Amino acid sequence: MAKLRVGLLFGGCSGEHDVSISSARAIAQALTSLQNSDRYDLMPVYIQKDGRWQVGELATHALTTGQPASLPGSPMETDAAAASALVLNPAGHVGDRWHPPSQVAEVDVWFPILHGPNGEDGTVQGLLKLMQVPFVGSGVLGSALGMDKIAMKMAFAQAGLPQVRYVAVNRSQIWSNPCVFPKLCDRIEAELGYPCFVKPANLGSSVGISKVRTRAQLEAALDSAASYDRRLVVEAAVPSPREVECAVLGNDQPQASVVGEITYTSDFYDYETKYTEGLADLIIPAALPAGVTRQIQEMAIEAFLAVDAAGLARVDFFYLESTGEVFINEINTMPGFTATSMYPRLWQASGIGFEELVNQLVQLALERQATSAS
Repeated sequence: MAKLRVGLLFGGCSGEHDVSISSARAIAQALTSLQNSDRYDLMPVYIQKDGRWQVGELATHALTTGQPASLPGSPMETDAAAASALVLNPAGHVGDRWHPPSQVAEVDVWFPILHGPNGEDGTVQGLLKLMQVPFVGSGVLGSALGMDKIAMKMAFAQAGLPQVRYVAVNRSQIWSNPCVFPKLCDRIEAELGYPCFVKPANLGSSVGISKVRTRAQLEAALDSAASYDRRLVVEAAVPSPREVECAVLGNDQPQASVVGEITYTSDFYDYETKYTEGLADLIIPAALPAGVTRQIQEMAIEAFLAVDAAGLARVDFFYLESTGEVFINEINTMPGFTATSMYPRLWQASGIGFEELVNQLVQLALERQATSAS
């Protein structure tokens, strides 16, 4: 049986570029492991921070070193907003960004391990869809809903999934009219109160998120979040929640993993806590009543289907031990995928090892393509 050529697409134009490289390194090791080496050939395809697609030496260098790479003279943007602007306004470089090298025609199935905007928001998924080649993960709709927190919450509400109270905000309400902004803050205070969380709607890894307790903090947080995204969401804080997560695997009949819990001592699960070793602990499986575990698993599958996700997703929840309530927080359709990330660890605890998990995801991509074409 001929081996399949897997295009491992990583890097990308977002603030999570480095996280993508880390995920790609782990997936590459799994695809080339003894268990999978007779099934797959690996083609690393690296998207630089400025949007240029690279194969060959540069892609291999980024994958083996774990460090961003660039051609001599190529701009390497470290700021996510600047990188996005460069892609949208490629002055002087028209035609060479988001233009795949000819070698990608050899790819049989794509594994796009891109995190954040311009990667897991439906943009790259649309491009891969146009290539008519199967790819791991959700399609355009599921990816877009999974990225935009406002659209996600609307889908969850339609599915009847319980959520914390929230207010959707546009940048224009913050920046355009000085008469509108005070009324917006009045509304947030009346509907949500303090403390509350201000979040950009379309960023991951807790970038741009603030926990606020006063009017002055609210105003500053809204202004800051608006610099990241034109769509924002403000959420009511719940008292002393336990933060639990469940992994989902499958397509039209997905399965849920065991439930894990994140514990930390910081004020909330911010970027520093997520990515600094020792600041957060993952407890798998979470010590929860059996009924609560089943409820979370069922809700995770409902959320997966509500946004039309495919392949994989991690669904995050708040559990209020004092009342027994469970609130869905969000779905992540392309979660971090290092060997120590929550998603693969949840499946490891559920009986599916890392190498087999990667294999199943590739097979689910092929299955999705076959059923979509029929």
